[in-house]
Amino acid sequence: MTGIGGVEMGAQAARSRALAVLRVRSRALAVALLPAAAAVILLVGGSTGHLAGGGWDVLRWVVSVLALCVLLAAAGVALVVARSRPAVTPTVTVAEESAPDLYRMVRDLADRLDVPAPSAIALTPDCDSWLEDRTHPAHGPPPAEKHHDDLAGPGGPAHRRSATAPVLVIGSPFLWWMRVGELRAVLAPVVAGTGPSAHPDIAAARRFIRGLDAAVAVASAGRRDPLSRVACAGLGWASRLLLRSCRGHAAEMERGVAAAAAERAQAVDYGLRIVAQEQVGLAYAGWDRLLTRVALPAWRMGRWPSRLDVGVVAALTELSRRDRLAEGFASRLGERPACDLLEEPGVMDEAVSLLAARLFHGGPAETGADWSPVGWEEYPEEVVDRTWRTDAARLHRVLDALGVRRAAEGAAPGTDGPTLARVLDHLATPDAASTTPRVAGTDAHATGSDAHAAATDAHAAGTETENGPATPPTDPDAPQPAYDDPDALTDTPQPAYDDPAAPTDAPQPAYDDPDAPRRPFGDSDASRPSYGEPGASLPPVGDPDTPHPPYGDPDTPHPPYGDHATPAPTTPAEDDEDDLADTTARGAALAAGLTAQLAREEAEARPAGAHALSSAPGPAAGPDAALWDDRALPLLPLQPPRTPREILTAHITAMVCCAAMDTAGAAPALDWLDGPSLLFDGARTADLAPSVLSLVESGDPGPLRAWMTELGIRPEKPVRLV
Repeated sequence: MTGIGGVEMGAQAARSRALAVLRVRSRALAVALLPAAAAVILLVGGSTGHLAGGGWDVLRWVVSVLALCVLLAAAGVALVVARSRPAVTPTVTVAEESAPDLYRMVRDLADRLDVPAPSAIALTPDCDSWLEDRTHPAHGPPPAEKHHDDLAGPGGPAHRRSATAPVLVIGSPFLWWMRVGELRAVLAPVVAGTGPSAHPDIAAARRFIRGLDAAVAVASAGRRDPLSRVACAGLGWASRLLLRSCRGHAAEMERGVAAAAAERAQAVDYGLRIVAQEQVGLAYAGWDRLLTRVALPAWRMGRWPSRLDVGVVAALTELSRRDRLAEGFASRLGERPACDLLEEPGVMDEAVSLLAARLFHGGPAETGADWSPVGWEEYPEEVVDRTWRTDAARLHRVLDALGVRRAAEGAAPGTDGPTLARVLDHLATPDAASTTPRVAGTDAHATGSDAHAAATDAHAAGTETENGPATPPTDPDAPQPAYDDPDALTDTPQPAYDDPAAPTDAPQPAYDDPDAPRRPFGDSDASRPSYGEPGASLPPVGDPDTPHPPYGDPDTPHPPYGDHATPAPTTPAEDDEDDLADTTARGAALAAGLTAQLAREEAEARPAGAHALSSAPGPAAGPDAALWDDRALPLLPLQPPRTPREILTAHITAMVCCAAMDTAGAAPALDWLDGPSLLFDGARTADLAPSVLSLVESGDPGPLRAWMTELGIRPEKPVRLV
């Protein structure tokens, strides 16, 4: 199947499947009209005297009432399907005056493909491109139709612009990493999809599918009154039944559309597109690494990097320098980048960066004292250094709540500042029997697993964790901690660790909810409506062996309650207990205390702006806040919540880095692929994870002390905290 014949065959297959979807709609309408037709027959038979008698009169009334109820229910379902607001991908609209070269390139591409040009262009913080229909009345009026026939040149073919054409959504990393020719080659199959989209049958079938999907979402919304719950149950049942009937036909329709678009696009930059597809995978890898390793620590500190797209170019350039397999990719940087097609790339990059922070972290829509942009040149000091010192300060606050003495063993008299030696001495204790922490109400010689269970159960119940050691401190003058006090971790007087010279308006860490369920970045089904237009970077659409469930699989079986054959889901407390099973008793107690303290701080910081209302988008750039619901942010969390062991490891690593900076002259730095890093004499240090894990899991500080001795780090010296 090649050339024009392949295009026609794919389009014909898509149209036939679209007609099958519309036949399902017609059958549903016929079923809804069937009781009314029976009622009409009975009424006409009674009026003509053919169906006379008491029995026929009763049947006439019963069928008439049934027909009226069915018609009302069908009208209600049809109204909801027609008026429900379909899902729309959060994007940043690119106005034509802010990117005339980009619009000119897309229209020229549409002319070469002989398809209608997209009605608008938008950017999204994702490594993908697709077409999206925004002609629904709930999305506002379509953009005004403008004709620019003179752009084709004298005698050239005038491009066809349709007011109902879909919107072209482009992944912002493509604009900054790809060259102009590569971007045009990648967008060719996507723009070619506007041709099949203009067919009335395919457009009607897609509208019907999107309406059913939106109706299912309406029915799934929580309702309190019984009448609304009954109505939503009926609406959901009918919508899911129709979706099941349309599922196979809709999937085959999209495959046909994608096949037709791919065949048509082969005539434009086909050879270059094969090379450009390599850049798609590379851009995805760099973007994912940048978000999870670099942007996420800044978001947790209340700062959002304002040049994420510039950062992905730096990350991929660094990758090409380190990995010989990526050699040659950086040499492309001498060519014209696709971001030059924008009049103000920095403004667009900032708008997309803020949108990414909202989608993946749930930050506010506007900047403020606790949510401000940060440049890459400021990242080491404003994010890396402050993150480490904040974590180290939290570690010492929890140690204070646990009653651990502030002066380390062998320290000089009067030394009571926050030191790394205090942490090492607490976690590395030769007498395990005397250091096993006791939770209030437990035996003095409880095993480590019992201590873990008690600590995590208290945390899961939403109370303050009681995880301090039961044995009294060796210092007779030290105050005894109140382990039975549920507010011990918050009401215990805290030492003044802050440096007087340090700023006092440090941003609060965390808008993110660590207990929220997370999904890996790149799950494109979660970031845009199902059955979007075909795209070049959507290989599953063109793969006939790949299943395509429409808008979620309504046939997914749900295990019945009380089914003992179904494994019971584990609770957070059980997960924490399993995670801390291989650690020491003191490490488990400290990890539980850090987890509870971090959760409290994030809960206090969240109301400050996590659910702030969206601001109106500007004329040139800004998220299309009016098109999507931002009440449940983050929509696409990047990572699963950290386990207590990971939290403890991160805090100990931060304390080690603080000691290295304050006692050995180390400096914080930004690694484009690994995020925050520590530099000694301009060189990056070795990975600390194995040494820190040895301390956390077995209480052995030997590897960590050897590493610090080699670099001249003095753990007994106090460090500056935030």
